[in-house]
Amino acid sequence: MSIYERLKNKFPNYGDELLLDSSTASSLYHDNTLALQIKISSAIYVQSELDIVALIQLAIDNNFILQPISSGKNWGYGSIASDDGREIVLVCLEHLKNIKVIDKELGLISVEPGVTQGALKQFLEDNNLQFITPVTGAGPSCSILSNALERGYGITERTDHFYAVNRLRTIVPNPELWNLDDKLNGHIFESAIEGLDKSDEDFIHHSFKWDIGPYIDGLFTQSGMGIVTAATIRLAPKPEKTVMFYLKIKDADKLNDAVDFIRDSLRDFEGSVSATNLMDKRRLLSMVTANPNGTESHTNMSNSQIEELKRANDIPEWMIVGSISGKSKVVNAIKSYLNQRSKFADEVLFSDGAKIQLGKWVRDNLAWVLPKGIKSQIDSLFEGINIAKGKPNQVALPLAYWRNPRVLPNKANVLNPDSDQCGLLWYAPLIPMNKTKINQFVNFIRETTPKYNIEPLITFTNLKHDCIDATIPIVFDVKNTDAVKSAKDCVNELFDEGVKLGFVPYRLNVEQQITKLAPDSNHWKTAKAIKLAMDPHNILAPNRYNP
Repeated sequence: MSIYERLKNKFPNYGDELLLDSSTASSLYHDNTLALQIKISSAIYVQSELDIVALIQLAIDNNFILQPISSGKNWGYGSIASDDGREIVLVCLEHLKNIKVIDKELGLISVEPGVTQGALKQFLEDNNLQFITPVTGAGPSCSILSNALERGYGITERTDHFYAVNRLRTIVPNPELWNLDDKLNGHIFESAIEGLDKSDEDFIHHSFKWDIGPYIDGLFTQSGMGIVTAATIRLAPKPEKTVMFYLKIKDADKLNDAVDFIRDSLRDFEGSVSATNLMDKRRLLSMVTANPNGTESHTNMSNSQIEELKRANDIPEWMIVGSISGKSKVVNAIKSYLNQRSKFADEVLFSDGAKIQLGKWVRDNLAWVLPKGIKSQIDSLFEGINIAKGKPNQVALPLAYWRNPRVLPNKANVLNPDSDQCGLLWYAPLIPMNKTKINQFVNFIRETTPKYNIEPLITFTNLKHDCIDATIPIVFDVKNTDAVKSAKDCVNELFDEGVKLGFVPYRLNVEQQITKLAPDSNHWKTAKAIKLAMDPHNILAPNRYNP
């Protein structure tokens, strides 16, 4: 009997729209930005936690893999980990969409895996809750919970999305750890604080992240140790005022001045100045112009092309983009300080300033007089402002289509780089807030990626005054065999040579999780021992961060 047939017998109430056979599931999840070949035996859109419990028991009894996904849009990293020779069943959690307000005054809410950025924003608006959605550049169709479990981040006040998670509701795939006397909740991992609370309030464990004793919730992030069915998130309140700032730097030799400015701003105004981006000219051009070589070409922009596009679109060598949020008087005072500190920049703009407001008016009323590139810049600028205010949009997604000759991205439609057959890999190393290391990293990227005909597009997301995450998109034509090989060789060389320089990624794609992590290291031997305790039959995403 096939796995699909066993699932049909176990879940007779699941129709064809909820339980997919191998052909349908493989077809639906075939396309991905990593050019992976994925064979799936079945996919099931679970409707309840108790069904997940039944699935776990069925997988144990029949020795197949459960691969949970929420929205399944972990573009550039991969949503489905590789198998270990056993058959894979996708556990699709996107139908679990409940949002529960734990405390509307404190901004504590619980979300299930199917709650997207767009859905949460709409819920907050519909219920007049004055809090900010923890958005990312991935857009409104992506899961809130899955990004937190990947330990992702954004540029709103709650930059670190998992840090804002107070409590996880998790099913551990080990029946010996379940409380079988409690048929309704006995399968849920219970925190120490939750177990000690004998009141009827069901509240205190939602408000404190770290629990008592060993912190276990963190084990369920970037791992295959449990299926998380809900998370309590501490939302940031809507500030009285949010202002974006933009510093254009035309002299490449002033990169060190930009680093000093960012470090000091994040250190001195922590809590008011959020994560700040520093983008180079190529990355900026990829946001506002079409690929001058055509989307079908696996070649980089020439220096002459870059200079021509820079002039036509008024693009600097480097641009700093950040936001200030808080009480109006505080925001205005910080603006004044930043103005004083930014004399090195060629132009300093604030989103509430006259020039940007005039640009918005011209775009809205006289769009026909604007060059296409300038209009694109204004559009992107205001989409970025909305991101900072917790309003998700697709401003960052067209990047994935830079070398996709099949689909022209139209942000009026829902974009999906997987199904639209885009090629995208991320190289996301941590960089010290150190001018020497940052310059070394810039040279490293600009020397390495062109060897593989990959455009060196550089963004530094400055998370704290002492920590940077660089995000380097490896964009390629996923249907071009040579381009796929070049892209994977490129991201692998970046990893191999980068770690020698101290540039260590904070996330890896699903292939590198197997090929680049050392199974004999103390860390991964410890992780494997914990995984064995949590999942003794190794049925849950066995190759996810588990070399």
